[in-house]
Formats: sequence, C-alpha cells, structure tokens
Amino acid sequence: MIRHRPFGSGHPYSVDTEQRWPVDPIAGESLTLGVRTSGAIDAVTLELVRAQGGFVEIPLDRVVRSSRGQSQDGGHLASAQARLARSEGGWQTKLEGLNPHEQCRYRFTTGAERTRWFDFRVSAWRDAADVDGARIVPGTTTVLDNGESIQRVRFAIRLAPGEHVAGFGERFDAIDHRGSSLDSVVFEQYKSQGAERKTYLPMPFAHVVGGDGWGFHVRTSRRVWFDIGESEPSLLWVEAEGSTIDVAFYDGSPTEVLNAFLAEVGRPEELPSWVFRLWASGNEWNTQAEVMRQMDAHREHQIPVGNLVIEAWSDESTFTAWRGAQYEIADRPHTLNDFTFPADGPWPSPKNMINELHSRKTKVHLWQIPLLKMRPHPQGQLAVDAEAAKREGVLVQEVASDGSLRPYRNRGWWFPLGLMPDLTDERAAHWWTERRRYLVDELGVDGFKTDGGEHAWGRDVRYLDGRHGDEVNGLFPVSYAKAYGDLLRRCGKAPVTFSRAGFTGSQSHGAFWAGDENSTWDSFRWSMFAGLSACSSGILYWGWDLAGFSGDVPTAELYLRSIAAAAFVPIMQYHSEFNHHKKPSNDRTPWNIAERTGEQAVVPISRKFVELRERLVPYLAEQSAAAIARGGSLMRPLFFDFADDERVWEFPLQWMLGDEILVAPVLEPGADEWATYLPAGDWVDAFTGEHQNGGRVIQRLTPLDELPVYVRSRAWDSLRDIFA
Repeated sequence: MIRHRPFGSGHPYSVDTEQRWPVDPIAGESLTLGVRTSGAIDAVTLELVRAQGGFVEIPLDRVVRSSRGQSQDGGHLASAQARLARSEGGWQTKLEGLNPHEQCRYRFTTGAERTRWFDFRVSAWRDAADVDGARIVPGTTTVLDNGESIQRVRFAIRLAPGEHVAGFGERFDAIDHRGSSLDSVVFEQYKSQGAERKTYLPMPFAHVVGGDGWGFHVRTSRRVWFDIGESEPSLLWVEAEGSTIDVAFYDGSPTEVLNAFLAEVGRPEELPSWVFRLWASGNEWNTQAEVMRQMDAHREHQIPVGNLVIEAWSDESTFTAWRGAQYEIADRPHTLNDFTFPADGPWPSPKNMINELHSRKTKVHLWQIPLLKMRPHPQGQLAVDAEAAKREGVLVQEVASDGSLRPYRNRGWWFPLGLMPDLTDERAAHWWTERRRYLVDELGVDGFKTDGGEHAWGRDVRYLDGRHGDEVNGLFPVSYAKAYGDLLRRCGKAPVTFSRAGFTGSQSHGAFWAGDENSTWDSFRWSMFAGLSACSSGILYWGWDLAGFSGDVPTAELYLRSIAAAAFVPIMQYHSEFNHHKKPSNDRTPWNIAERTGEQAVVPISRKFVELRERLVPYLAEQSAAAIARGGSLMRPLFFDFADDERVWEFPLQWMLGDEILVAPVLEPGADEWATYLPAGDWVDAFTGEHQNGGRVIQRLTPLDELPVYVRSRAWDSLRDIFA
C-alpha cells in the first residue's frame, strides 16, 4: 500500500507524514511531499511534472511516520497508547524554488504500485485593496493568491499605547493578549491548555480597552491567526483563511462592545435558576446503585445537589440505550416500552431513579458524544444505526482518494473512525436527536452533557449543504448544542446543554465547562483565565471541574480554594475521571477528598460554600437576566466595570459577579493572606462585614473557609444574609 493525502488529517497543529505541507504551496518556501507505505517497500519515487522544468523523478527519504498528530502529546484518553510514532512506513522529500502561480502535477511510485496524480498551483503574497474598516492601517492588506483563487487575506490594525486586548473566546493563559499570538480553531486539548495555548472554544472577537474603547469581530468561521503586537508592538496583524474578509468594529465601553457583538451573533438564552445549583458527577458512578449511593452520601453530609450528570450510563455505542438493558434491535427511535431493565443489571429502573432524584430536587443530565462508534466493528443496534445513517444521508462526508464522497471517519484519537451526523443540517439533527427523545419525554431527563464537539477535522470534509470543512468545522459544536437544545424544547424542557467545545454563536446555546484538566494549581489558574475570557466573549453560563478532574486527587488546600472560587462562578461543579475502579477512589466529592487527604475540615468547609451557593442562586438568576437584557456578562473581568482604571490589569484574576459582588480567589498554595485590588467605591467584606474604601490594594487574612469577596456598600443590606 502507498498512500498520499494532500490535505492530511486536518489536525490544526500537527503535520502528517503522508501529506503536502503547506497544503497551499507558497513561492519562496519549501514544499514537503510525503507518503505512507506498508509492506516491504525499499524505495519510493516522486514523479513531478512542472509547468516550468518538465518531468523529473525524485527519490524520497525514509522518515519516522506520524499520523493524526499521534506523535504529539495532548490527545484524549486513548492518546497515551497512540503517542509514539511508528518507526517505518514514512517517506518524504522537499521541493525548493517554486515559482508564483506555477502549475504542478505529481504522483508517487514504488515501482510495483503508484498513487493517482495530484495537482497544485503555487501561491504568492501580493498587495490588494484594503479591507473595509476605519481602523485598518492603509497599505497593509495583502492576499495569498495562486493566480486562480485567493487562499488568505492579511491586514493590520493600529494599536495605541496603553491599549489592552482581551477576549478571543475561552483562553487559558492570559486576559490581556497584547504582545502574543494566537489563532481561532476549535481543538480538543486534553489537559495543560494554558501551557499549550490551545482551546475548545475560540472566537475571532476581541475587546480593545484602555484607549477610546472599541472591539472587533472577524466575521468568519474559518481559521484566523492574530499577531497582537508581538511582531510589531503598535500593530495587530490579522490573517484569515478565505478569499474575502469582513471585519466589524464596535465602539464604546466593554459592555457596549459585547452588546453589539451579541446583537450580531446571538445572545444567551435565560436558563432556569436550577442551573446555578451544584453540579456533581464522576465517571465511575456507572450503576444505579452507585449513583444513589453517591446521592445518599450528599444527603448524609448535608451537601445539596441541584444537578447530577450521569456520564457512564449508556452502552457507549448507541448513546441511546442504558447499559444492560434488553430490547429488540429496531430501525427506528425506541420508546421506553421497548426496554426491559433486568433487576440484577446495572440500571434496574432508570425511571424510578430519575423520579427519586427529582423528588430530591436534583435534575438529571446524560452524557452524549456526536459519533457512531465504529471500533470495534459495530454489532447489534449500533450496526443498524450506522447503516440507517448512511441510507438516510445524515452523515458528514469526506473526499476519498479517488475524489468521490464517502462518510467522514473521525480522525481524532478519541472514538477513532467513528461516523459523525451532520448536526448543522436540520433534517439530520432531527433524525439523530429523535432517537434520544424517550430519554426526555418518558424518563424525564432534564439536560445533556454535549461532550466531544471537536471531532470535525480537515477542509476536505463536506457537509450536507455542500460547504467544506474549513468553513463549517468550527460551527459544528454550535449546531451540536443547538440540536440537543431543540430536542429539549420539543419535549417541553428548558434547553440545558453542557458543552466544552464551541465557537462564535455558542453564546445562545446552553452552558459550558472548561474541559479536561489535572488537579494542580496551574490548572486552577488556567481555568480562571478561561472563565473570564469566555465570559468576556459572551458565554454567560460557564464553569470548570473544580480542583481538576484528572490525575492525583487534589490536596485539601487546593480543593477548598477551588470550591470557594467555584461558589462564585456561574456553574459550580465537580467531576472525576474514570480510574478503573481502583482503590482508593479518585472521586472529587468532599468526603472522598477528606478521606484521601486526612483533612476532615474538607467536608464542613465544602458544605459551608455549597450552602452559601444555594443562598446565592436568586441573586445569580436576577443578575443573569439583567446581563442578558443589556448584552453584558454575569461573570466578568474588572475591566468591564472599571475600564478607565489601569490597575485592574495588575489583578487579572479578579472578577465582578453581577453588579454588586467582587471576587478575588486565592490561587497559590500556602497563602495565609491575599492581596485584593478594590477599585474606587465603597465596599464591604462579605465575610467580616467590615467596610472598606476602594481605589487601593487590601491585604486580607484568608483562612480556608473564606476568600476575598467584597460587596458594594449600596447592596450590602440586601445581600448580607447570603454570607451569614
């Protein structure tokens, strides 16, 4: 076998051995061409036909092969087994001296076998008419042009001294990005997001604060690169895929800028107040008995749970049938009557379980993945579902090696080769979600954890409306959450989804969490950056796996500092990764952390913050409604409320929660006291009742059952009982 994929897998941060790189060759830059082979291949030759230079044969060099980024760290759970590159089967060569607009044709041969012919035209950068926009620097617009079409547009925006640039969706490394570079592509970065500077939820939108106040939105779903004063301090360079580009500029305060942006892309929808109550889950809560044992433990420890996420409920093939249920395979949506739940099975009565949880005022959410699992070879209901999806034409497609279309096979490391429904298509989304309808209509499920929305890779992907992957892949997670929200609406429920991936437009669709991270102080800080940047980009309902969900359990100190902070973000939740049921448990419940760390104070202090959170819910509901009405955000960096105060940038991980509460989480181990910047105004320490004048830094003692939280004096009388 000899294989060449010109576009590769579409992995945005890794180049596959068997691809062309760059995909669009550029004059003056080297071009790498490679193949993958199997069997006893001793040599591979490139046959190249150039418009200028004729036919040449070039031998390829053997290289260590990588595919789908498997030699890159940062995959999902299965990546640990896929990280090492294979030691044979890869071949490459480099071409130099390509001329602008040159037409080339090439193929590869092993002597006994050869690929089909492939074509490309060489692109070159050239000057172009300036993109519309008063803030764009004249004469900076260039385009990457191959003589027949334009691949990219590049231009610069002037940055004034003292201006700070924030936003860009969910970002884990900073609030102010001036002096750095980043891009906007949806990517599943499994842990270490702050170090890797990759994100599940990017947006080509930013605030520029500190001068006259403005912001911008690059109106595209394609990939955009931003050089935010890194190369030239006074310029913000924008480079975007596509032949044309449209940029919206908004003037005004950060709230006015965000309001204008949301008016264009969609505002958050007000969700019921119960979303503000504690969310609890664990990947090892995978039987009805275990779920109820955990919920009983919460009740025993007097820690009220508002939302339970059951992740390991399904057979992990259909994501519609409860594991262990007995039913007839059918080429239609099932109803509850189709299922028998054995008394000795893992889920003897989901209906009774959900009814019992509802009687305890706990909402139930089920985990979902937008794929049909094809490894190992599908059997039973999954096989029927896969064939039906192909027959009904509801799957995302990809371009095969012969140029024909075939169902797209997931190229990532998680559920590899799975089929993906085109949830951007209304008919396909309805087909997919109706297979889950009985879960809502008959069992009473209240929402879905819409996980794994990052699986669409590559511009050779084709959606049902004919658009290509480079335009739609980033929009897939937006449509994914919308599809499940629409299902919930059809069943008379609020559209509560819980996603980690998203893009521009996600603001209108449910709640979000910051994805997978370890239980470390670094991850804690990265998550706070993520929340503030996501919220400043219009994501209203945001949270994270407090104290991390993966790796060693957190220390008692990390856990308590995290649960204190989580009490003051829109979504408060803990979650834990699957640990193969090894003992001791890695659950992130307060009593398990207490047992693992030997710190018995974990439970009463956790209870204190969860009870405080229960009292805070009415305030959060009121303030979220107000934020939606004016186009602002519930949780927001201080620059929203104090845009003219330069000192707020020295304390980036403080925030306003609504209009009246300022929060300054303790983010370092061993901190017996913590410095908080109070902007101008009159404030009250929420835990001591002490009045403080603003416009200065306050050094405060920080026992583990407190954190610096300050309430505006004007609101203290109405809010003091929350902190009693």
